[in-house]
Amino acid sequence: MESYLLDWANLLLRWLHVITAIAWIGSSFYFVFLDSSLTPPEDEDLKRQGVSGELWAVHGGGFYHPVKFNVAPPKLPGHLHWFYWESYSTWLSGFALFSVSYLWSAGTYLVDKSRMDWAPATAVVAALAFLVVFWLLYDAICRAFGQRKNGDAIVGALVFVLVCIASWLACHWFAGRAAFLLVGAMMATAMSANVFFWIIPGQRTVVADLKAGRPVDPIHGKRGKQRSVHNTYFTLPVLFAMLSGHYSFTWSHPQNWLVLILMMAAGAAIRQFFVLRHGFKLGRNAHPWPYALVGVAVLLAVVAWLRPAPASGDAIKNIAIGAQSTGAGAQFDTKELQAVLQQRCVQCHGAEVQMKGLRLDVPEQVASRASLIYQQVVQQQLMPLNNATQMTEAERALVARWFQAGAPVR
Repeated sequence: MESYLLDWANLLLRWLHVITAIAWIGSSFYFVFLDSSLTPPEDEDLKRQGVSGELWAVHGGGFYHPVKFNVAPPKLPGHLHWFYWESYSTWLSGFALFSVSYLWSAGTYLVDKSRMDWAPATAVVAALAFLVVFWLLYDAICRAFGQRKNGDAIVGALVFVLVCIASWLACHWFAGRAAFLLVGAMMATAMSANVFFWIIPGQRTVVADLKAGRPVDPIHGKRGKQRSVHNTYFTLPVLFAMLSGHYSFTWSHPQNWLVLILMMAAGAAIRQFFVLRHGFKLGRNAHPWPYALVGVAVLLAVVAWLRPAPASGDAIKNIAIGAQSTGAGAQFDTKELQAVLQQRCVQCHGAEVQMKGLRLDVPEQVASRASLIYQQVVQQQLMPLNNATQMTEAERALVARWFQAGAPVR
């Protein structure tokens, strides 16, 4: 029952998280596009009001005319919409999903004893520390260098180094899939913290000054804009880290930390292309195609690097042996398979515990899930999870021969 309820919690929280993330990322992308596409106002009345940029757009059968005021409007409207719950709800649902999926069963999902043999509670504390420490260091970098000459370039370089260090540590301390997700959660936490600690407080200060008739300090807008720009460059790397859990060839690689860094760098470069292309159309900057080229080149290089190695002579021989007995299973001893399942799999898929509703001590279920077992154990090597039961390559080869022999169970 616990496994069943956790599956429902995982599904519903994942659904909620995707919905809120779409809302947050969508609004973030729109405002970055808007800032890049604004042109100086032509109307003299708009100029007198302090409008610094305007955009005419058509969507859904209607025409829109958003304008941006330099620092603040001369008078606040009766209703002012704030963009922050998209961020907060995305982080809250994401952290809840992370807790249900990983922290609740840390010994299974966070800990890989071949990397770091620590207690589940210690792994949970370390994972939570990643979220907090990264934010503190990132925020310190922004405070120290953000307003200096060439501050954006300095901050960008230092944050890149910080992300590389965090990725290396995560991939050496935690199970591969958890490490990728943790790095994504770490950066997403910084994104939401930017909204909570800097963007919204700065906006509230500006609104309070306007209501009180005090002069508005433009530094609040500059800081908020800087953190908002950081968030847009974090977005594609975070999305890759979150999606990578479904593709074991990324996080199971021996140099998975380098895979993660390269893929995130490619995402940031591609995002730079989209940010600058609007300015190019208005003649503000050169064509950003080199960023797209670099991003795509890195992606293709990683694809080529991670390509499967040619099958060894022994592997081909094993498949050939299995193929000779396909359908009959006459040349395959099912007792060997049963011994492997009993030793490596039944503790999570047996009479007492049935993870994902699967029992591998029941021959009929083994037969009905043969394709899934082959995929998870041999092709993707996802199971046993984090190889907690230390399944050997010879045992995986045995499962492959069993499947090629027609998956006999008796």
